[in-house]
Amino acid sequence: MMDLPCVQWQDHVAQKWTRLDPELKEKFTSLLEIYDVFKFALTLTTQEDLDFVQSISAGYSAEKDAEQAAKCRERGNSSFKTREYTAAALHYSQGICFAPLSSEQLSLCYANRSAALYHLQHYQESLDDIDRALKNSYPSHLLHKLEDRHTQCLKHLSVGQKAKEDQPNPASKNHKDPDRVKRESVDPLTIGIHPQAAVGFSPEKGRHLVAEGRIAAGEVILHDRPYSCVLIPGMEELKEKGRRQDAERAELFGVEHRRCHRCLIETLCPVPCEGCSYSRYCSTSCQRDAWEEHHCWECPLGADLMVMGVMSQLALRVTLKAGLKSIQMARDPIRDEHTSCLNRESSDPCTSYYGDSYSSVFHLRHHLDHHSPGVCFLCAVTIAALYLKLSKAGSPPASWDLSRPLGANSQSPDEEGGIADWNSELWLLGSAVLRHMLQLRCNAQAILMLQDTGAANSPVQSSKEIRIATAIFPTLSLLNHSCCPNTSLVFSTGTRLSADFSENVPESRSTARGVTVTVRAAKVITLGQEILHCYGPHNSRMATQERQRLLQEQYYFLCQCEACTLQQEGGSEGRQQWSGVGGSLQSGLLCGKCKGSLKSSCDHRMSSSEVSHRLQEIRVDLEKAVDLMERERPDEALTLLRRTQSQSGLILAETHPVQGELADATARAYASMGDWNNAASHLERSAAAIGSQYGEDSIELGRQLFKLAQLHFNGSARGPALSVIPKVRELLCLHIGPDCHELQELRAMEDCLRG
Repeated sequence: MMDLPCVQWQDHVAQKWTRLDPELKEKFTSLLEIYDVFKFALTLTTQEDLDFVQSISAGYSAEKDAEQAAKCRERGNSSFKTREYTAAALHYSQGICFAPLSSEQLSLCYANRSAALYHLQHYQESLDDIDRALKNSYPSHLLHKLEDRHTQCLKHLSVGQKAKEDQPNPASKNHKDPDRVKRESVDPLTIGIHPQAAVGFSPEKGRHLVAEGRIAAGEVILHDRPYSCVLIPGMEELKEKGRRQDAERAELFGVEHRRCHRCLIETLCPVPCEGCSYSRYCSTSCQRDAWEEHHCWECPLGADLMVMGVMSQLALRVTLKAGLKSIQMARDPIRDEHTSCLNRESSDPCTSYYGDSYSSVFHLRHHLDHHSPGVCFLCAVTIAALYLKLSKAGSPPASWDLSRPLGANSQSPDEEGGIADWNSELWLLGSAVLRHMLQLRCNAQAILMLQDTGAANSPVQSSKEIRIATAIFPTLSLLNHSCCPNTSLVFSTGTRLSADFSENVPESRSTARGVTVTVRAAKVITLGQEILHCYGPHNSRMATQERQRLLQEQYYFLCQCEACTLQQEGGSEGRQQWSGVGGSLQSGLLCGKCKGSLKSSCDHRMSSSEVSHRLQEIRVDLEKAVDLMERERPDEALTLLRRTQSQSGLILAETHPVQGELADATARAYASMGDWNNAASHLERSAAAIGSQYGEDSIELGRQLFKLAQLHFNGSARGPALSVIPKVRELLCLHIGPDCHELQELRAMEDCLRG
């Protein structure tokens, strides 16, 4: 669902809609054009609404605060004393973001972070922080500490460089390195569509991507980057490498604390925004580009944007990046060599493809006629309030070219007796932001990354996908949905790029790094076949009826993909059918009497409530066992897991997903105790369940088999390790590509085993 504004604002706008005069309601719901909706919403948005935003934004402060900086530094000191240096660095970074410019707190936080980075062996970054501390008037009586650390950093850098030149990179017996830095390719990534794919159009499907020739499994179909993206605030637990985890003292840091707010790469030593305490960046170049592109206008709004929600901020960011001239051109497109007209019989610009320019984003369907009146009113009043807030923050961006006259239909609200604010021409800004917010309900793309979920010192990789940002991609948005897609998506952060499609940032000033998505063929795609990806509801995770309901509610279409059609006809070609929440698989449930499938001829029946209750009990025990492992009590976890498995075996087949999760947890427990053979045996059972659920050619199976290869390697099981590595390599190449770091690790393991 959408990242809507906070609940208090939603309730406020809902009450406003309820109290609205029926005639005004009727007029609002009759409007067919975005700019008319926005203009009307402006006339309805009052100072009372703006005051309400102000009252709730007080709880989302983004201002500089020396007192908060001092508290963050104290928390960092506490972590530093217990040698939790990563947590210390993040606390000091928070202090740096809160500290006012040129303040003593800023210099102290920089100096303390340099110490944490030194102990983490990030010597160059430690030197950089020492310089920053000195530039911000670090207390003279403490200078000797920085001078000593500066000398030690230079010494380590010199020794480290010599060691790198002399030392190869052999496989390690403990094959897990959370601090591993992903190798970056020598050549920058080129954005675009594979020559064997082309953009098509039909009234039923709209713009879409089709194969113009055979595309092999694993072949790259397109690289794309978001026109804009926004990090999703949210807390996650920090796992210190080599440190015992105390659940009561677990450090929590949000995605927004650990990643660059422009290119989304992880960083322990962010560069803060000079105006607010929220935004931070991996480098001065990302900081500069974000400021010029959008943050100079977001920064004064501060906490108001947090109240308005991720979608509002993303819609505003897209519009600010585009600028008035690009918006005007998109509203009245002049086709050139970069524009492909896909439907010669239609003058609708939504039937054309504009490459990776702003026009491709502008002409995505906004579905104004499909959104409920309540959703439209919420979006319109939210953007009207945001527009009025922005108008009070300063003059329009200097980069906006206002010299071009507006079109004949461009009438400002004050010309109709409405609100005169900012510059009357710039109501186009607000209408464009509203357009994008409505588009994002159907066209927003979650940026997903793997997050380590195992204990910090676990010898085996354990991870899950998390959503770190919401974005809008000009080309990826062309792909239609399938519940059984023929593509795989991989997101990358901090990627070197060959060009930049920003209209307003000069090429010489554009950053060379950013977020990218790579779309690969997950299977052979033949000539004329449509290229599809999954919007979320997948046939391996959800029943047909539930998938179709969700797609109809959010995307306004009834899915008739291959999976939905086959399952409606009563056949799923051997793939098991999901029954929804909790992962209960109909064909994976056993009869408690005859031990056959619940759908067998046995007359014994089990109610759905009884099944749900027993599954819930199993999941509770599973969570308890995982918590015990996090507390480094694997023997107790193993006892609980054995008991739970004996109970689950009474109602669940070996291939049921919950059985797979139990086997995976048991493998983790054995691995943490150094019992590699038993760990591998249980992980094989887990892999069998995952293969049954997701398919033998799935990335989910590939990741599980990668863990199995690690276990065999750590247990010196040469034969089993060498036998599973080819299958892992095949699946990882298929879905992630030949340059992923997992394949580098596999090659190192294989060389060691064969060496």
